[in-house]
Amino acid sequence: MNKTTKENSLTKLPHEILVEAQKIGLEVQEKNRSATFMHINQETVASKVNELYEGKLELMDIKTALQKYPWLEEYRWKLVKKDKDEYTRKVAEDYSGGYFMRILKDAEITFPLQSCMLITQKNLEQRVHNIIIAEENSKAHIITSCLQHSSVPQAAHLGVSEIYVKKGAMLNFTMVHQWSEQTLVRPRSGAQIDDNATFVSNYVCMRPVRDLQMYPVAYCKGINSRVSFNTILYGQKNSQIDSGSKAVLTGKDSKAEMVSRAISREGSNLIVRGMIEGHVPDCKGHQECKGLIMDNNSFMQSTPELIATKKGVEITHEAAVGKISEKEITYLMTRRLSREQAVSLIIRGFMDVDILGLPDALNSEIKAIVDSSANAS
Repeated sequence: MNKTTKENSLTKLPHEILVEAQKIGLEVQEKNRSATFMHINQETVASKVNELYEGKLELMDIKTALQKYPWLEEYRWKLVKKDKDEYTRKVAEDYSGGYFMRILKDAEITFPLQSCMLITQKNLEQRVHNIIIAEENSKAHIITSCLQHSSVPQAAHLGVSEIYVKKGAMLNFTMVHQWSEQTLVRPRSGAQIDDNATFVSNYVCMRPVRDLQMYPVAYCKGINSRVSFNTILYGQKNSQIDSGSKAVLTGKDSKAEMVSRAISREGSNLIVRGMIEGHVPDCKGHQECKGLIMDNNSFMQSTPELIATKKGVEITHEAAVGKISEKEITYLMTRRLSREQAVSLIIRGFMDVDILGLPDALNSEIKAIVDSSANAS
């Protein structure tokens, strides 16, 4: 997109782009969002804060933010290392931008902040670097959506995100991926949680993707710091998905929770990972991973890991991979449901995303995908 078309308002964007973005939760009406950021291909095209939240949060392109705030360099490449792998090295060498979000001290943001990373060019390798800072005692919910235009068959997305949750802050961060069957996706994320702070990370992947690999890490360094990872994966059409999360507990009374739901069908391969490291007495953590494998051409692997280095660490896990219970199907059929309706209801309950607090349009889209998959099973 040419720079001369850059606008602060989403309404200036082409209708077809807005339609695609709305499918993954983008709110076009300003009254329903506190701020909006949109990056298309290699350029930021929208960055605007709702006037009701002026003075409570900041949102701008990361390159603009680095020029405005020299101190921001102290936050860059601290939670994700430049030389972590070939993908972080590529972003470090050359990146097109990304978002800088800063929720100011004591601010409570009632409407979600939203961002959208969109690819509309064939064979594009999109490289972005994002930084989020939730200042002391702030509260906010961020929904970041990444997608590929339906007319683009092949592309790649390399995204680095570093998130800082300061003392007493609460940050709910939801990432929704909706790529294509020929997309390479490599997010690299790190979060630091300080004293009495809480970070909730929700991840949803409901469309086919050629190759996705991600393993966000949360460092609970503060006293009574908390992290929660909630992951919903739907593997289909030969998707290769290797997704997990890691929590490192070093703060007194720090806690971590990981909950994953995954479905594998149509020849997809899913690896669902989780690791909790406990390095101080009285820290606690729990992992729960449940998966459904729907046919004989698919694959699923659950890999929970627990590491304890101090007496008093309490970390646990439970993992299960299986099929839909025939007893459950039979019971629902006695309640006058068809077999297809029974399977759909079971899958819908298994992949329930209502707890994530997503926009209605996105919830409806996910439920439609679940229903169609159940009917095809």
